[in-house]
Amino acid sequence: MSSPDYSLYRDTPAVAVLDNRGLTVREIAYQRHPDKPGETDIRIARHQFNAHGFLTQSIDPRLFALQQSNSSVKPNFSYLTALSGEVLKTTSVDAGASMALNDINGRPHLAISASGVVRSWQYEGNTLPGRLLSITEQPASGSAQIAERFVWAGKTDEEKKYNLAGECAHHYDTAGLEQVTSIALSGTPLSVTRQLLPDNKEADWQGADESAWKDLLAAESYTSRNSADATGAPLTSTDARGNIQRLAYDIAGQLTGSWLKLKGGSEQIIVKSLTRSAAGQKLREEHGNGVVTTWSYDPQNQWLTAIKTERPAGHRAGAKVLQDLHYIYDPVGNVLQVTNAAEASRFWRNQKVVPENTYRYDTLYQLVSASGREMADRGQQSTTLPAAKVPLPVNDNAYVAYTRGYTYDRGGNLTQIRHHVPATGNGYTTDITVASRSNRAVLSSLTEDAEKVDALFSAGGQQKQLQPGQNLNWTPRDELRKVTPVTRDGQPSDSEVYRYDGGSQRIIKTTTRLTGNSSNTRRVVCLPGLELRTLKNGDTLKESLQVINIGEAGRAQVRVLNWESGLPTGISDNQLRYSYDNLLGSSELELDGDGQIISQEEYYPYGGTAVWSARSKVEAEYKIIRYSGKERDASGLYYYGYRYYQPWVGRWLSADPSTTDELNLFCMGRNNPVTFFDNGGLIPVAITHQSEKQGYIYSPLRSSDMVIQALGKNITRYNKGKSLYPVIVADTNALLEFEKNIVLETLSINERIRGLREPIQNIESRLRQGGLFTQERLIEFITPKMYNESMQKIATLSNQRNVLNKMKVINNNEGKALRNLSSEKDKLYILGHGLSGYDLLGADENLTQGLITSESLAMQLTAGHLPANFKDIRVTACYSANATAPVSFTEEELLRTSSVFKERTVGWRSLFGLLTTETAPFALSLSRALKRRGFSQVTVTGYSGAGVVFSQYQYQTRRIQGVADDQRSSDKTVRLKF
Repeated sequence: MSSPDYSLYRDTPAVAVLDNRGLTVREIAYQRHPDKPGETDIRIARHQFNAHGFLTQSIDPRLFALQQSNSSVKPNFSYLTALSGEVLKTTSVDAGASMALNDINGRPHLAISASGVVRSWQYEGNTLPGRLLSITEQPASGSAQIAERFVWAGKTDEEKKYNLAGECAHHYDTAGLEQVTSIALSGTPLSVTRQLLPDNKEADWQGADESAWKDLLAAESYTSRNSADATGAPLTSTDARGNIQRLAYDIAGQLTGSWLKLKGGSEQIIVKSLTRSAAGQKLREEHGNGVVTTWSYDPQNQWLTAIKTERPAGHRAGAKVLQDLHYIYDPVGNVLQVTNAAEASRFWRNQKVVPENTYRYDTLYQLVSASGREMADRGQQSTTLPAAKVPLPVNDNAYVAYTRGYTYDRGGNLTQIRHHVPATGNGYTTDITVASRSNRAVLSSLTEDAEKVDALFSAGGQQKQLQPGQNLNWTPRDELRKVTPVTRDGQPSDSEVYRYDGGSQRIIKTTTRLTGNSSNTRRVVCLPGLELRTLKNGDTLKESLQVINIGEAGRAQVRVLNWESGLPTGISDNQLRYSYDNLLGSSELELDGDGQIISQEEYYPYGGTAVWSARSKVEAEYKIIRYSGKERDASGLYYYGYRYYQPWVGRWLSADPSTTDELNLFCMGRNNPVTFFDNGGLIPVAITHQSEKQGYIYSPLRSSDMVIQALGKNITRYNKGKSLYPVIVADTNALLEFEKNIVLETLSINERIRGLREPIQNIESRLRQGGLFTQERLIEFITPKMYNESMQKIATLSNQRNVLNKMKVINNNEGKALRNLSSEKDKLYILGHGLSGYDLLGADENLTQGLITSESLAMQLTAGHLPANFKDIRVTACYSANATAPVSFTEEELLRTSSVFKERTVGWRSLFGLLTTETAPFALSLSRALKRRGFSQVTVTGYSGAGVVFSQYQYQTRRIQGVADDQRSSDKTVRLKF
């Protein structure tokens, strides 16, 4: 591609305007389109704070402009806070009004959703640990239901035998019962049984008799079993049908291989080998089908530049490059071009069709145009999946080049998609109608009147129609319950019905379609490592299929299709399907166990299939994972985990339940879907930095020092022009205190800046009064050294203030943030003060306030729903890698002081034998505590010496008293992994 012209971005800074308290009251952005470089749209988002410094409302540029002529237009967000700053009520134009109250211990007590559902939490009494017992929900027009029950194991010999004492043994949730029957000493669940409610029953666990709750369940149960080594690392997992997956690791705890043994069969290799760089980046991976994938990175910034998948020389199916993706980025990481060098250019109707995609952006980094290739007979994108081209390989006239243009309004809403095919002159336009007073929007086929859009959504921001005549139904928890694609009078309607567990993750999908005089019903039950798929015609079972999902398969998503009955003609039983993805995670290439191509698929930027080919029609029907690595439902929606996505509209189906990303709660990937990936439907993350893990900061403690530490971690990134790490806090009260401390620190910085400026301003004023002022004379009067030092300090403090205002703080209430972290792509920094040999983190340097042990921190992370397969935790506290204080930075000294220190106590205790006490680094203690709770793959990094919060402008350092030179925190000798 030709060298891009970046002059478009000249004079388009991101500007934050602060009031005299240091609070951001305006955010100014300069939007310029590459097709209209001479036109600049200045967009101002406005924020208001009360006298206590708490945010009361925020409004985007579009709604503010409307508000000037129509006072009934409300801001995007309004907040009602208590005197303490706790948010009691949130009003959103997108998600409606909701209220929440915590009890005196900071636990959720009462909540009222925008749709009027009243939810309350019940706990044990004061004489007990205060554990959660039940959750009650009452819809606005219905009776109260007990949606969840928690039964905690006691201390009987039988419960102790299986390590259940004090654990939640029975969880009755919205799907049925999840029962833990055995736990390892490391905390890893060894046996878990799931029973489901009948499809026609809703969860309502009334009464106090557990046997009555069990009577509500369906008879069939599903038991999953695991085994683990002494550290808690999983060794085997046996699914509910008896299929066994086995894993192996190297000395560093990294995966080296995985195997699968189908019930009654022999073991087969899934992952044969993996090679990583010294930085932990994947370099080479070989699968059981003999296919090899290699990765290449830019040596300057370590961004991924190429992914190559091939059958190497000597492969039984013959050597062949199957996929060879090359990426080109702009300086900030936006994807400009993706080329598949494994595919040849084609020609049709004198048009060259190249296997590449190109992208252009405006100055807000919104995608404004794209080009690629699609099937010649693709037609207009809709909810329907196009038919696959069969067989492989396809001929030259199968593909044509396309271009797409995207238009957005001033609130970040996608309003139009223009599609054009130059070879045929064909094209189409998709128009989207945005509500006049919110960011809710629908296809213009539903309405072209902006005043009618809000009526097509529920009070909480859930869309009520997918297409004209296709109704959507939602649960009291704002989860999509039912899609009705075809409504019939006098006959059953077509439908797709979903059921979710207590964590809002889908566990059952039932699709019903009328065929002739009977109905076909497809049912999917999602279990750990296994999907049970059945097809019935009326009451007659036509097909029973197990889909075994391999949990650890390296780069590929691997599935095995095992038919219990109803094997279709033209497909082999126990078929292995290796799904290879692109940088976004979209499944582009499917291979079988012999390394032969099953299918190939390419996607439009906002999702939806552009190219789709397969070696047989029947095999194409069994592809499950598609765009972004997500399942595509019969409705055409992609299921992301917490929300559903409409690729033909480029929008989410419902408002963001976490409200952590921008003022627009429906925007997909910040209108940049080729650069940002949203794993669960909550938080978009840049994919261009996958070689550099996305960092998050977790603050388990509450104090102003935690704000200082988060600032120190982010200031080096700010000075390098990198994105800031978000800060995650445990709950609403922690969020309020953290935000309050940000305000206080900002005020303190303002005072220090004022103290530096006032003497200079006073001297300048005196010089002006005497008519003597020049800049040179001012500097000479103060002395160049003092002037430059003052200016440098002011610049440094201003940067710190900017970081405080830009730093995002996320509430982990109900696990909404931690549970969404990726074990492969994310790292988590733990804040706190520490001392060598202390199993404590403190909120202050002397460890006298807000203390937390490694055991308590592990419990907090577990209760906060950090995924059990999470790998990378880093404790930034002083001496977190030291059992005793080091006296130098030599490798021998740091290894010595990081070793566990054991001491035998004698004296009167010897009456009962010698007492051995153990002193370990905090990072090691945390690693052990997490592994006891099932975090078998976790590595906890500790740091030697005392951490220097504001070490340098470009990197952070560690310090040892009496040692002249600090050491970089990134040095391998300073960082120790446990």
